[in-house]
Amino acid sequence: MRENTLLTSLGIELKEMEEGRVVATMPVDDRTRQPYGYLHGGASVALAETVASVGTANLIDLDKEICFGLEINANHIKSKQDGVVTAVGEVVHKGRTTMVWDIRIKDESDQLICISRCTVAVVAKK
Repeated sequence: MRENTLLTSLGIELKEMEEGRVVATMPVDDRTRQPYGYLHGGASVALAETVASVGTANLIDLDKEICFGLEINANHIKSKQDGVVTAVGEVVHKGRTTMVWDIRIKDESDQLICISRCTVAVVAKK
C-alpha cells in the first residue's frame, strides 16, 4: 500500500487477501479513538471501506478499471477502548459495475464490534 494515506495514518494493516475475502487489522489508540476514549465509529467505517475497496481492486483489471466506495453503512455493536480490531470482508455480490461486501469487525476475543455493508463502484479508467 502507498505511504501517506489514510491506511498508514490509522495504522491499518492488510493481513490476508484472497479472491473475494480480505482481512485487515487496526489499532485502537490515539489515532482511532474519539474524544471520550472509545473507538471512533468513523475509524471503523474507514477500516470497513478499506477492506471492501482493496478486495474489489483485487477482483478487477487495474490496468483498465478503478474502484471507489459508492455506499457504506455500519452498525456499531460494542465499544472498545484499546487493543486491536480485525475486519473480515467477504464479497456477497460480484457484478461488472458494482460489488457488495459484508464486513465484520471483531476484537481480540472474537466479540462483534461493528458490522458493515459496502457497495463499491467499478469504473473504466480514463
